[in-house]
Amino acid sequence: MGSFAFLFFPYGVILQVVALVHFIRRRPDGYWLWVILFLGPIGALVYIFAEVLPDAGLLRQSFKAFPRRARIRELEAAVLDNPSAGNYEELADLYLEEKKFARARACYDKAISSRTDSLDPFYRRGIAETEMEDFAAALADLERVIQKDPGYDFHRAIGLLANAYARTGQAEKADAFFQQATKISTSSETYYNFASFLAGQNRTAEARVWAQRILDKKPTMPRYLQRRERPWFRKASALLSRLA
Repeated sequence: MGSFAFLFFPYGVILQVVALVHFIRRRPDGYWLWVILFLGPIGALVYIFAEVLPDAGLLRQSFKAFPRRARIRELEAAVLDNPSAGNYEELADLYLEEKKFARARACYDKAISSRTDSLDPFYRRGIAETEMEDFAAALADLERVIQKDPGYDFHRAIGLLANAYARTGQAEKADAFFQQATKISTSSETYYNFASFLAGQNRTAEARVWAQRILDKKPTMPRYLQRRERPWFRKASALLSRLA
């Protein structure tokens, strides 16, 4: 193995570095670290074929960032001459995709008026406020959405509303809305927020159940979904460790 690995030098070292960087960023199953370290370049190559190349499909979102940022620059200039609600709402949506939540919120504020009847800008402003941890403001927007459409955004809205109640100290409402949300949604985000709420209420056994349900979904998921859900798997595992 050592003489064969020598044939890869220095490319074998590069393969291992690439594999390790990807492992640290994406955090797949822990056994891959031993494959990379102990099998050397061969292990790194196996890892790259098994984990790095399939992740290339997720890079499409990164490539979309370039035209999105170009459109943002166009709209930033456009609102100076034409500060219409439509321009501000489109700009807000793009800021939200870029995770520039404060800017998104400010643009939604300008897009929303007393005549706005669409739920989408209120809902998206609620998401931005949630990401900024301004849960009191998010509560008002999400309540408006749920009152008119309880199933908005494939039931994600009701899960976010339940979390906003939890984070503003309204435990009874949070519990009721989480119970409602988890009957109709299998979202890992909703499950995790419910588990965190239960843990904060010292309902440890129930919290473990909901955190474990996130991990229980993994074996039946296609690989591409497992990759997207990894952050929630990590959070659920960390929560279970804290509750052990």
